[in-house]
Order: sequence, then C-alpha cells, then structure tokens
Amino acid sequence: MTATQHQQFCRHMAALLDYPAPSTRVTAETCAPLLRDQHPEACEIFADFLGFLHGQPMARIEEIYTATFDLQPACHPYIGYQLCGESQKRALFLMQLQQLYRRHDFTAGAELPDHLATVLRFVAGVDDQQSREEIIHDGILPALDKMLLQAECATNPYVQLLQIIRLVLTQSTPAAAVPPVELRRKEVCS
Repeated sequence: MTATQHQQFCRHMAALLDYPAPSTRVTAETCAPLLRDQHPEACEIFADFLGFLHGQPMARIEEIYTATFDLQPACHPYIGYQLCGESQKRALFLMQLQQLYRRHDFTAGAELPDHLATVLRFVAGVDDQQSREEIIHDGILPALDKMLLQAECATNPYVQLLQIIRLVLTQSTPAAAVPPVELRRKEVCS
C-alpha cells in the first residue's frame, strides 16, 4: 500500500467511525476497492460490514453504533481513555496530542483529540511519516488491541471495522516497526 493509499484508507476509516449518516454507505463502498486490491483478508471482513450497512435501516445502524461505542466501556473510541483510563495521565496525553496537532496545523474539530476517528484523520492528513508511525504504534494499535481484547461480540460490525483497521495498519507498516502485541511495552501514559 502506498503512502497515499494508506492515507486514503485512514480517511475512509475515520469517516466510518463517525456517527452514522447517509454518506456512511457511500464511504464504505469507496473504501472497498482499496481493500480488495491491497488487503484481501481485510476485504473479506469488510464485505460483512458492507452487508450490514446495506441490510439495515439507518436507525438500526445508529443503534448498533451507539451500543458499541457509547454504551460499552471496552469500546469507547478514545485512545487516551483506552491507554490511561479516566486519569490525570489521560489529560496529559490529550495535551500532548493537541501540541502534536498544532505543530502540523491540524484541528481536532468537535470531538476530543484522542477520538479514534480524529486520530485517523490526523494520520490521513499529515505528511510527516515519523509522526504518523509514532501515533499508529504508540497510540492507535495499543488502543485497538485493548478494545478488541475486551469487545463483547466479535460479530458486531463495528468490532469488525476495528479488526480491519488493526489488520491494515499492522500490515501496511514495516515489520520491524510493529512489534508483536506482547513485546510492545512502551507506555504512552507513564
């Protein structure tokens, strides 16, 4: 996957992690060819997600989104929350993230700066490869690992979306840069 394709993928996933809207289905359809060409394993999982989007009324999609990300503490889509909990350390993490965003002229928008969709938008928009890789390895991947380990239902379409993000980000990064989960000990919140 080229850097441009990687950034497109992150942009699409950020949009899919926003609260569902009529454009959600179109975004998913736009992302499908990118996965099909570059990540066939992720594409298989994504086909289920697409089927969910096309097979459910918008109200049901919204209900499942809310149940997944707002009602299940294990799947709160906030990286700092996943890594630090509700603590002083998370506040420090949020401040550091804001500083990083300012250095790259990025605005978090209405969400907190550690919302997974916001962080993926940052990764999609920043040209500094080192900053992208650091936030992926030190923030996104460990948070996804924790969310996926604690997720209650592996067949939940949004949990599947998290699996896709984890799979693609891991596969699209040089092997030396992403240590296995059990070896990644750097604590973002220490």
